[in-house]
Amino acid sequence: MALRLAQMSATISELEGLRVTVDRVSYTPQLEAPADKPFPFVYFITIHNDSDETVTIKGRKWVVTDSAGGTIVVEGDGVVGKYPRLTTGGSFSYNSYHVIACDSVAEGAFIGLTDEAKPVLVRIPRFEMKAPEAE
Repeated sequence: MALRLAQMSATISELEGLRVTVDRVSYTPQLEAPADKPFPFVYFITIHNDSDETVTIKGRKWVVTDSAGGTIVVEGDGVVGKYPRLTTGGSFSYNSYHVIACDSVAEGAFIGLTDEAKPVLVRIPRFEMKAPEAE
């Protein structure tokens, strides 16, 4: 079941106790990157469920804006190919990466469903990716 954030925005609510932390963001030059976006960053994220409801994360939406004025929107099903089910007190941690050409900021949201099929949203805190200075 594809669950699109934009399609459901009017019916999604935030759930108190469901939160995201950006645990670490690291420039990782040993990763491959295309010539037009030569700076790869790995980010580590944890979704925490301190609410009274079980939530299954069904999708995500990222907005990455760079200092040159460009914006990339990435929306899709699941989280790194999974649909984590978070019971009360549970969490899900993962890492992924993004490549940039210049200083950028990323932010977004995960969308989930409670066991009662109520759509919920949890925001991903904004974080920065700073391109290294040319040597």
